[in-house]
Amino acid sequence: MPSYSFVLNGEKVTVEAPPDMPLLWVLRDLLHVTGPKYGCGVGVCRACTSHLDGEEIQPCVVKVKDCADRKITTIEGLADGDTLHPVQQAWLDCDVSQCGFCQPGQIMAAVALLKKTRHPTDADIDGIENVCRCGTYARIREAINKAATKITP
Repeated sequence: MPSYSFVLNGEKVTVEAPPDMPLLWVLRDLLHVTGPKYGCGVGVCRACTSHLDGEEIQPCVVKVKDCADRKITTIEGLADGDTLHPVQQAWLDCDVSQCGFCQPGQIMAAVALLKKTRHPTDADIDGIENVCRCGTYARIREAINKAATKITP
């Protein structure tokens, strides 16, 4: 079986896996990184949203072979030690989570948005396609706007 090396949340890892195995299963089943959640398996619900080389991806539809020698960041890699990323802190401050299942993906999508758009409009935030079955979209918007004021350019 081939092996693939990449940087996961700042640490170089190597894993043996079939080349067409979805990255989500490599993360969850082989590397025991459980922040990205399995929701639909086709990239629609976005509960698994993570970053590949700083860009938002859905690891349920990205093959591990396409991640070799690249940088993967999951929700577990956002904080700086005990200091939460501003988006994570805003999520807590605005009491966004209800069931919490979609929140890692929501946060990762928000981080990607704020990386591209320093002061997002409501339309920019509405462009985040992550599904929240609890319907906390108003608090998600509030948290993204709050985090935007805390992120330094």
